Amino acid sequence: MRGKTILVTGGTGSFGKAFIKRILKEEPKKVIVFSRDEFKQSEMAKDFCQEYDGGVRIQDGRIRYMLGDVRDLSRLRRVFAGVDIVIHAAALKQVPALEYNPTEAILTNVTGATNIVEAAIDCGVEKVIALSTDKAVNPVNLYGATKLCAEKIFTAANAYNKTQFSCVRYGNVIGSRGSVIPLFLKLKEQGVTNFPITDFDMTRFWLTLDQAVQLVLDAYVHMGGGEIYVPLIPSMKMTDVAEAICPGCTMEQVGIRPGEKMHEILVSEDNANVWYMNHGVAVKARDIYTSDTNPMKMTPCELREILNVE
Repeated sequence: MRGKTILVTGGTGSFGKAFIKRILKEEPKKVIVFSRDEFKQSEMAKDFCQEYDGGVRIQDGRIRYMLGDVRDLSRLRRVFAGVDIVIHAAALKQVPALEYNPTEAILTNVTGATNIVEAAIDCGVEKVIALSTDKAVNPVNLYGATKLCAEKIFTAANAYNKTQFSCVRYGNVIGSRGSVIPLFLKLKEQGVTNFPITDFDMTRFWLTLDQAVQLVLDAYVHMGGGEIYVPLIPSMKMTDVAEAICPGCTMEQVGIRPGEKMHEILVSEDNANVWYMNHGVAVKARDIYTSDTNPMKMTPCELREILNVE
C-alpha cells in the first residue's frame, strides 16, 4: 500500500484503529478516517500523534479525519475523490439493538453498502474490501441478514467496471466492543464471580485484532474481485471464555437472546465459492465450517495469554 491513499469507513472503531496503525508502517500517501463521531475522531487524533525530539507531539500529517455517514451518498462521493483503496468497516452491529430498530440497520448496513459501491465506481477507486461476519451465513437475526445483503452487493458490484470489490468474513474479535469479553473483564474487576452464560453449550469463533487486520491485508494482495475471504481461526465454548477470565468462577445459564445462534457458521455447505485464507494462501472451501465442529479449539490458557490476565 506504499504511496496509496487509503480510506477506512468506521475508522475510529477497534478494527479501524488497529488497521491504520499497521498500514502507517507501509508508507501510504494518505489515510482518511471516515466516521460519524467527532469526539472519537478527536480522541483518535491524540493517540496517533507523532513524537519528535524534545518531546514535541504533533498530529500525524498522513492522517485526515472526515466526518460523514455511509448513508449519505453525496458525502461519500466527495471523500472518495482521489482514493485508491477503501476498507469498509462501518456498520451497526449490536444484535438486540438491531432487532428492535430494524430500519436503522438496513439504512446503514444495506443502503450504506450500496452507497459505498456507487461512490467507489463513480470516483474510480481501485479496490474495496468490506468487512463481514459469520452471522451473515444462514442468518437468524437482522444484523446477519443485512450483512448477507451487503456481501451480495459487494460481490455483484464487480460486474460494473475496473473497481475490484471483495469481502472478508470472520468471527468475534477478542476484546472488541461487541464481544462478551469486555463484559466479563468488567465483572471480574467488580469482584463478581458468578458469570451469566447464554447457554452452557454455546460456541463462537474467535480471532485477535491483529489476525483481522492481517486477513484484510492478505485479501488485498490476492483479490481479483468477487471473493469472500474466510480465515482459519479457533472456536471456543462460552463457558471456557468465562473460565479463562475468572478461573474457578460459577456460571448461571440465562438463555438465548432474540436473534442469537447456539453456534456460528463461517462456511455453509452452499458456499461453494468461498475461499479460506490459510497463512496467506487462498484455499478453496470444501466442507462446512462451524464453531461447534471446528477442530481448531482455543483453550482458556491460550485466551488468558492473549488477554494478559492472571
